[in-house]
Amino acid sequence: MAIDFTKTGVSGEQTFDSFGCNVWHVNPDTPDLVRPDIRFTRQVHDGADVLMPDGREVRFWSFSDPNATNADKDKPFPSPLIRVRQGQVVHTTLKSAKNTHTIHHHGMDPTTFNDGVGHLSFEVSGSYTYQWRPANAGTYFYHCHKNTVLHFEMGMYGPLIVDPPEGPGTLFTGGPRYDVEAIWVADDVDPVWHEYNHDAGLCGEDVALDRFSPRYFMISGVPAPRTLTDPRVIVRAKPRQKVLIRLINGAYSVLRVAFDLDATIVAVDGRGLGRAASPWSRPIPLPRGTSVDMTSAQRFDFLIDAPATPGTYGARLEFRDWGTGEIHAGGRGVAESRIIVA
Repeated sequence: MAIDFTKTGVSGEQTFDSFGCNVWHVNPDTPDLVRPDIRFTRQVHDGADVLMPDGREVRFWSFSDPNATNADKDKPFPSPLIRVRQGQVVHTTLKSAKNTHTIHHHGMDPTTFNDGVGHLSFEVSGSYTYQWRPANAGTYFYHCHKNTVLHFEMGMYGPLIVDPPEGPGTLFTGGPRYDVEAIWVADDVDPVWHEYNHDAGLCGEDVALDRFSPRYFMISGVPAPRTLTDPRVIVRAKPRQKVLIRLINGAYSVLRVAFDLDATIVAVDGRGLGRAASPWSRPIPLPRGTSVDMTSAQRFDFLIDAPATPGTYGARLEFRDWGTGEIHAGGRGVAESRIIVA
């Protein structure tokens, strides 16, 4: 299908500002649209407050699923899971509201028109259907790529899982199998940033986005220390089961991760280690009590063999300052959870 540029807003003379401060705000037709194998709808959620351990409520934005249950519609953060299979044609329809947004499927390789990076294409002012096709099974995420640094901190992102063609239970075709799966999203929260407006920091405005001082630390929307008891975070397995923890570092800190059980890193950033297509790569052992560091936006997949003996085993996530290497908030920048084998 030929692109009708009268509907895209990108016709005529283009200047630096066309991809800078004056990005197009349009609702174009999707080029070369075909029938999808699976489709999703995400609409911009006005936001909801999360009660922090000190009693303060912090406002988060998100993408909600209008087809979900009422409980899921009110979920403030992170945004609902998008789960597809390798090779499927996927449609994600964004319904924007109260200003413009985009959806960038991080780690996918669609056309520029469908990449959701407004400064390379456009920002959605009403509705647009992104068309994409994942080529590699793995752990990814999606997020708004407008005022990226701020909107990501506000919570406008969610996990994106690509299963192999045979579906869940195998990390990638020919790769390791798992019995139990957990998807963890680590995040740190500077409440000052959550008081900024939609466009704060754009086009030369100085609102001090170079200063980030997190006070709260979360796993999958649950603030520490409630991460030790909340069922959204705790992992439950039977003896000798294989546990896969997909961990997304949605924090602006260096995330230091350690488990009380032996683990193996079997994938990094959506690429399985030890695949036939990359025989030079090898899974990375992580003995119990040792740690590994993850930078912002990294994804590690940890495979753990549940022991034969029932018990409770810890997981520790430390949020460390990029410059000093120290744990944030005077050493309080830690979120812990548990793997319960029973």
